[in-house]
Amino acid sequence: MSVDTAEILKKTPLYDAHAALGAKMAGFGGWLMPIQYEGILAEHLYTRQTVTVFDICHMGEFLLEADPVSSGLNRIVTQDIVNMPIGSCRYGFMLNESAGVIDDLIVYRLKENYWMLVVNAATISGDEENIRKHLSGSYELHNVSSTLGKLDVQGPRSQEVLANIFGTKINGLRYYKFGEFTFENEACIISCTGYTGELGYEVYIKNDYAVKLWGLLLKINLVKPAGLGCRDTLRLEMGYPLYGHELDQNHTPIAAGLEKFVDFSKDFIGKTALLKDQEQGPKERLVCFKADSRRAPRHGFGIYSQANRVGTVTSGSFSPSLAVGIGMGYICGDCEIGKKLVVKDSGVEIPVTIVKKPFLSKN
Repeated sequence: MSVDTAEILKKTPLYDAHAALGAKMAGFGGWLMPIQYEGILAEHLYTRQTVTVFDICHMGEFLLEADPVSSGLNRIVTQDIVNMPIGSCRYGFMLNESAGVIDDLIVYRLKENYWMLVVNAATISGDEENIRKHLSGSYELHNVSSTLGKLDVQGPRSQEVLANIFGTKINGLRYYKFGEFTFENEACIISCTGYTGELGYEVYIKNDYAVKLWGLLLKINLVKPAGLGCRDTLRLEMGYPLYGHELDQNHTPIAAGLEKFVDFSKDFIGKTALLKDQEQGPKERLVCFKADSRRAPRHGFGIYSQANRVGTVTSGSFSPSLAVGIGMGYICGDCEIGKKLVVKDSGVEIPVTIVKKPFLSKN
């Protein structure tokens, strides 16, 4: 890490809080990202059992005032957002003309013609460029990624914790709905969403107040901090994709098995290519596989059927909940559930079996 980069990281909203907790941290895009505090295994299991808070301030957010049809916004995303109720959010994709995934995102309808788009950290600048390229007519787009903080409160007791801070109104939020709340007289948005498979909420609030909220949450005995290391193992157990791993511009939502987040009844960028991919079938398909042991597959390992390489691991880890290695990867050819494969790299060979997702069943 260069001196300049280190100084930039020290200016991020939660730097002092993470440093005081002794978090192991990594820099990304000018933000400080804690990898772990107590340890990935402990944080993972505590999220599944109780409640943790994640610093996800590195994510990107755009505020957009526009009519969804006349501005072209509805064409930019694969989900139909015209009929979205105010106070709801939808997960979908931005595609290129070849139906490759530019990014996955969540669209929030704040008012009739007022939206928040939540995107991945690594794609903020490219997403903004793509959105502006395809918008037309009258609109106002503001990139608020550097001023808006984001904390994820996840786990079976997350509602209980947030109700003590924000009031019982939080109990009325349903999955993929959001509401407006206040914290120290500052407006914020809380949505019933998350990336862990547990009951959870995502809080969007200005940076200074994100720091204060972080401190308040950690004063509650139930709550522990969790880093991005266990966020990855939690999402992997649920079979959730990660941009740059399962999702990229070389694979379509069909190949990733995520066509349920595409509304083929409307027009969108990349639709022609995606319909062709649906008709002909993709060259590769994303599969989930479970190891026969505790050994963990890793990103980039080869996937073999007998002596033939048939694919590549996109994500892999030891599953703390299942106590075995699990992973996802793209393969060509037979991808039937129950098929036996081998994951290999540098002398490491891990027998695996293709399984249905999610790896961990949750109600």
